[in-house]
Amino acid sequence: MIKVIMHGCNGKMGQTITGIIAEDADVEIVAGVDVSHHIQNTYPVFSHIRECDVEADVVIDFGAAVAIDGLLEYCVEKQVPCVLCTTGLSNEQLVAVEESAKKVAILKSANMSLGVNILLKLLKDAAAVLAPAGFDIEIVEKHHNLKIDAPSGTALALADSINEEFDNSYEYVYDRSQVREKRGTKEIGISAVRGGTIVGDHDVIFAGIDEVITFSHRAYSKAVFGKGAVQAAKFLAGKPAGRYEMSDVIG
Repeated sequence: MIKVIMHGCNGKMGQTITGIIAEDADVEIVAGVDVSHHIQNTYPVFSHIRECDVEADVVIDFGAAVAIDGLLEYCVEKQVPCVLCTTGLSNEQLVAVEESAKKVAILKSANMSLGVNILLKLLKDAAAVLAPAGFDIEIVEKHHNLKIDAPSGTALALADSINEEFDNSYEYVYDRSQVREKRGTKEIGISAVRGGTIVGDHDVIFAGIDEVITFSHRAYSKAVFGKGAVQAAKFLAGKPAGRYEMSDVIG
């Protein structure tokens, strides 16, 4: 049985993961960390990771950026691997993640969905064939009207996955309204749509002469990210120090 500390346990994702793990015989949450105590959980909840005195095999983090510094210090000191899912980290914190990964196992990914990470692999193969054949590449991402950043981190990860195949020679274009000229051959267009309660839609379009190939991923609930995080925790428990990605989980 893999023992988990749920960092950010009383947030939406924390509660989603709590429900997922409750149905999984191979893993259990032995403690939670959250500044809010408005939810009654079946495990003890601490206000700060430093207060947690419960031994665990791995931490799943869906907390707040402000708490990451303390979390990294805890994981290094206690030698507890961490699945780091909090977004919006500063450049200094991103450096701290890389430094901490030299001392303890840390998995960080732009998107925890297993489906998205399979898509990242498929795009490399597709781009290697289609881009040299003259196919233009466009990415359209759609999210709910409360999302404040654009484009999404996942859209950028999809673009990066393609761009890596070509030594990062492609330029990302986010807005064509200010320039009146035809599309360049070394462009990846990235468009963002915001509306309603869309959890997360991503389309990667390869547009060629007389044919179009589209790779799509649709998230219908936040549970897809929680399921991925649980799979990542199972993978990471017991791993040596290092920086891991979801690509390591799916093999």
